Amino acid sequence: MMSLDFIWQTFLRLLAALPLTIEVWFLSIVFGGFVAAGVTWMRVSGILPLSLFARAFIFIFRGSPLLIQLFVIYYGLPSLPFVRHSFLWTFLREPFYCAVLSLALCTAGYTSEIFRGALAAVPRGQVEAARACGMSGFLLFRRIILPIAMRQGLPAYSTEIISMTKATALVSMVTLWDVLNVALKIRNDTLITYTPLLVAGAIYFVLNYILARFFVWLEFVVSPHLRRRLH
Repeated sequence: MMSLDFIWQTFLRLLAALPLTIEVWFLSIVFGGFVAAGVTWMRVSGILPLSLFARAFIFIFRGSPLLIQLFVIYYGLPSLPFVRHSFLWTFLREPFYCAVLSLALCTAGYTSEIFRGALAAVPRGQVEAARACGMSGFLLFRRIILPIAMRQGLPAYSTEIISMTKATALVSMVTLWDVLNVALKIRNDTLITYTPLLVAGAIYFVLNYILARFFVWLEFVVSPHLRRRLH
């Protein structure tokens, strides 16, 4: 029978690695969100070169496995001479920044399509009605387009955020001591196969549960006309 003390010690070691996992996840989401906003703007700008670039970006980062993207950035880019002799080498020589960059670019490809779909879901009639009332520019975007787009895109975006939490486990492949990498080390050191992985899975599960409940609350907040139904 598995020792409760071993499970507890495993949990404490994995918990100590959780801040790194959260840091990679948070920076990837923030940076990826900014990139996604820019790609979305290019996608809907109506300027052909920008639109084509956005389409290519989305196609590449949605169409290829995240693990391959991570390996290309971590192993491939540093092997290029011009990268090693540029300011980029300051960042790309560090596994942490390579992991953040790869996850951010990957989530930006998915998030930009979520943003675009949310904007496309804004009823044209409400936009035209707001313009008839004298709204235009940033005021129209802030009062009409953004609130509606947030309500439309929030469910899909929450799924992407939770998926990125699970995707952080891949950073163990580039020597970062995240939750999964520590669990694998415990497994290799003790030859106890399942317990460290089950404890790691439980930590990811609790983290994702907290995120899921947060987005349920956020959807409740931004949907005042649906609060009775959501409740």
